[in-house]
Amino acid sequence: MPEYTLRLRRFSPETGEPAYWQDYTVDLEPHRSVLEGILQVRAEQDGSVGIRCSCRAAICGSCGVRINDKPGLACHTHLDAAAARSQDGVIKVEPMGNMPVIKDLITDFEAVHWKKVRRVTPWLLPDGPPPEREYIVSHEAMVDVTQSMACIQCGACVSDCLSMEVDPEFIGPAALAKAYRFVGDPRDSQHRERLEDLAEDPHGIFDCTHCFNCIDACPKGVAPMSQIMRLRRKATADYEIVDRNNGERHEKAFVGLIEKYGTLFEAELLPQSYGGKFHPRAMPELLRSLPVLVKGLLRGKITVMKGLHHPKLPDQKEIKRIFKTVEGRDQRYELNLYISGVDEEPEPAGAAGEAVSP
Repeated sequence: MPEYTLRLRRFSPETGEPAYWQDYTVDLEPHRSVLEGILQVRAEQDGSVGIRCSCRAAICGSCGVRINDKPGLACHTHLDAAAARSQDGVIKVEPMGNMPVIKDLITDFEAVHWKKVRRVTPWLLPDGPPPEREYIVSHEAMVDVTQSMACIQCGACVSDCLSMEVDPEFIGPAALAKAYRFVGDPRDSQHRERLEDLAEDPHGIFDCTHCFNCIDACPKGVAPMSQIMRLRRKATADYEIVDRNNGERHEKAFVGLIEKYGTLFEAELLPQSYGGKFHPRAMPELLRSLPVLVKGLLRGKITVMKGLHHPKLPDQKEIKRIFKTVEGRDQRYELNLYISGVDEEPEPAGAAGEAVSP
């Protein structure tokens, strides 16, 4: 059997020493998982290695770690695949990011992840007395929230979230995906209240920077960023919530500039988000952005000409046609990529009954 080198990031808080890397060699079949390799190390070489695991079947999410700088489930990553993705064949394993480390590969989920999930009130808040038997929900409504329900709370999206790295108070992709599970559920009676809460929070739905890291990191296809965007659309389009964080106005300015020019006129985005260059709300924001503007000018990233003039695309009429088509629809279409809404593939004619004659 081939040998694989596991480079584990070790940390023991009781020693007072900083974290360090330690290499171990395991002898396992290529199709065995990184988790099995770590457990073999703990069983046969070093019993002090700390890792959290449970189901070993990519269901519980307990064994989430970073493998070769990417978050993932240790039980769902084969040794040969992990070694192939490393530069020198060494499989580097470290704890999840954006969370405090308890020991070795074990992070404190309570301090960050579960705290954020509780923040979004992760349970139904129905109105009125309960029905005699059960709440009846349409098939379409359940399909709508199926993608967010697939989350196994592994923390991979939290680990790679750039917004949480900059702003630790950001509610985070996992918790906001969980929030959509209830905002999209017709049995819940607090849709507007939930959306107002998340829109008004300076660390809420408008704190996401669209980096797509959480979509790449998620092992279950939940696409947390997509759920955050759906929360935004419901807040701004369906409930017309104008938030103090200016998220609703910013979105309108963004869309308006694209419709007018075909591409984003970045110099106009900030003032348009606050009502125009000479609007009372815009002046303080423009003044606060002056240091960034001056730095961009000195480094050549911004020019005076680009700041004053932005060319329109040659086929701007086609852009306007797209806008007219989308805005002319009676109903907004939401594309759920996780499930088609069809339980089974339809059987071909004659497959379940009489034989089809040629």
